[in-house]
Amino acid sequence: MCYTSATTGKPKGVVYSHRAIVLHSYALGLADTAAISESDVSMPVVPQFHANAWGTPFACTWFGTTQVFPGPRFTPERLASFIEKYKVTITAGVPTIWLALYQVLEKGNYDTSSLRAVLCGGSAAPLGLIKAFEEKLNIPFYHAYGATETTPLATFSRLKSYQQDLPEEEKLVERTRQGILVPGLEMKVIGNDGKEVAWNDKEMGELLLRGNWIADEYYNDERSRDSFVDGWFHTGDVVTVDEEGTIKIIDRTKDLIKSGGEWISSVDLENALMAHDAVFEACVVAVPDEKWQERPVACVVLKEGYDGAKLKEELLDFLRPQFPKFWLPEDVIFMKEIPKTSVGKFLKRALREQVKDLVKQ
Repeated sequence: MCYTSATTGKPKGVVYSHRAIVLHSYALGLADTAAISESDVSMPVVPQFHANAWGTPFACTWFGTTQVFPGPRFTPERLASFIEKYKVTITAGVPTIWLALYQVLEKGNYDTSSLRAVLCGGSAAPLGLIKAFEEKLNIPFYHAYGATETTPLATFSRLKSYQQDLPEEEKLVERTRQGILVPGLEMKVIGNDGKEVAWNDKEMGELLLRGNWIADEYYNDERSRDSFVDGWFHTGDVVTVDEEGTIKIIDRTKDLIKSGGEWISSVDLENALMAHDAVFEACVVAVPDEKWQERPVACVVLKEGYDGAKLKEELLDFLRPQFPKFWLPEDVIFMKEIPKTSVGKFLKRALREQVKDLVKQ
């Protein structure tokens, strides 16, 4: 059993069956997912208590893959040295891990030529991060999507054969999506009216999943009734789906911002902000507003050498061409650190409380 990371509330216990872990391990070896094999050296930068380190230790043991574990008190420098020392070929972690690692690798002091894949999950990676790994470091970067309840792999993003010759910028945009469903699973996307939305890459809805390695209840928890209905797991993630079944995460249902009756994606704003050269991390949350119900506020950690006093308007100007006017953050708050969970995800419920107090001041 593993517990959820509690980004939106109290942790929930998820019980895995032996069958689910076996089938999930098969899935990690598929050519169009992680393609884990005996010839790999795997370094999961994910703790065992987080969905069994994304299931990689089970799959790697099965396939005979060499495994490298960085330990609980790793640093970006330690990760980089392990990649070089052990010739790591595949590694997995959340976006904040890769943001920190990139700051080290861009200096060119470590040999990372062995890496064939950096897997990113937990939340959407900004386009700028993907571009930096792909173009500046020449390291393939792949989006994957899942949850503790899905063991966790549910979708994987690889360019299809006909997309290989697209212009580089178009290929990068495709890589920001979370990919297509892993064989063996089923999905549907439900709108507010309870009906399935069109697969047109525009209509948003909650992603529902079912399949052989999807959990069917929480351990001794009444919240099972809301999350597992008629055999479907309600993920709580709002997505769009294109004609070929490629999903794009828009936001968590609890993190979407409703302003003046219109929805604003905190994830899209965060990813856009992190494409700015001065921004190390960005997290967008809603604050109550008497007129508009909610308004977005951006919390930003700057890279070394940048002054927040001079950048607030510059960041807003950076966003203006990319979004409707009502999407623009009501304020930009500069912080030394954004609160995170034990696995490195932004802890938005804690940040919302901080921001409320700062806005009042």
